[in-house]
Amino acid sequence: MSFASNPPKTVAVIVAAGGGTRAGRNLPKQYVPVAGLPMIAHSVNAFSTHPAITDVIVVIGAGQEAMLAAAVGDVRFVTGGATRRESVSNGLSAIEQSGGADRVLIHDAARPFLSSTMIDRLLSALDAHGGAIPALPVADTLVRFGGGVMQDNVPRDGLYRVQTPQAFQFDIVVAAHRGWPDSAEATDDAQMVRDTGHSVTLVEGDVMLEKVTFPADFDAAEARAARPMISRSASGYDVHRLETGEELWLGGVLIPHDKGLSGHSDADVALHAITDALLGTIGAGDIGTHFPPSDAQWRGAASYKFLQHAASLIAAEGGIIDFVDLTLICEAPKIGPHRDAMKARIADLLSLDPRQVSIKATTTERLGFTGRGEGIAAQAMATVRVPGVA
Repeated sequence: MSFASNPPKTVAVIVAAGGGTRAGRNLPKQYVPVAGLPMIAHSVNAFSTHPAITDVIVVIGAGQEAMLAAAVGDVRFVTGGATRRESVSNGLSAIEQSGGADRVLIHDAARPFLSSTMIDRLLSALDAHGGAIPALPVADTLVRFGGGVMQDNVPRDGLYRVQTPQAFQFDIVVAAHRGWPDSAEATDDAQMVRDTGHSVTLVEGDVMLEKVTFPADFDAAEARAARPMISRSASGYDVHRLETGEELWLGGVLIPHDKGLSGHSDADVALHAITDALLGTIGAGDIGTHFPPSDAQWRGAASYKFLQHAASLIAAEGGIIDFVDLTLICEAPKIGPHRDAMKARIADLLSLDPRQVSIKATTTERLGFTGRGEGIAAQAMATVRVPGVA
């Protein structure tokens, strides 16, 4: 399916309507903390920070409204049904009632560690298929068991363990749900779409998406979340022209000056350089990829939004920002009087301690465009920790 003129509307449905009784906790498992957050919060964060996801709907159990609000704050939700199939149908109906969608991802809240890479992988597969599901090949020996003893072996060739999220063209999965007989229960949505004659392809699954169901699964999930971190550093560079009549924003601070920086947004050259450095640590392109100058919605936009978007993508990958180093290159204004304010603002935007932010300034000895007072340049370096390759 082609979306040449407009980006597709893609909605994520997170199924979290179960009681979680098998988990052995005093509240539904989707609200039990895992890796420092209520389990459901991991999935909500992963979808809500992904640039391709238009909206997120959580399907909850009756009476779980307060638990959901405590776990994730303000998020769109609907009440589920007696079965998973009914809960998903309720979520799809909510999407229809709000104007429909082009694509939908249906995800179990009990699989908390969802990466942006997995979302990208599934959405790309929808270009050629009605549905796409993540799956891992079965590695263990399989046998039948009966009469108290082992029976024959089951060949593993072509056998996969299916995970979520499962991605579908919206109209296809809605039709599959509407046509499914009430007397039958489907194991997942992919089965329903496949049985209507549409192709469902497999994409490479992720061991981080193992489901949390039983008490021991919580310890296993904590262990997965605590996998070794590796350090990455990346640089960013930006330049903007100084012009009369413009405001001068540097490092998220409005600085008094006879000229300001000109650009499509507020032209905060410092935050732009840091944004590019942060995006580079996770290989997520550059600021123009996420906020193209050709898009009118970013005209005059505050650059702190770009910075926080980059930080949210790192968080969605399970990353931690350790340090940001910024060098401003200009003849004027003098940076020293504003250094502490900029450090505090950048630290606040990135939820860092000010000691994790370094700001330096230099001149070019009146050489070049910065030396002539025509513009300001910024160089930035960011260091983050991200989960290592399993």
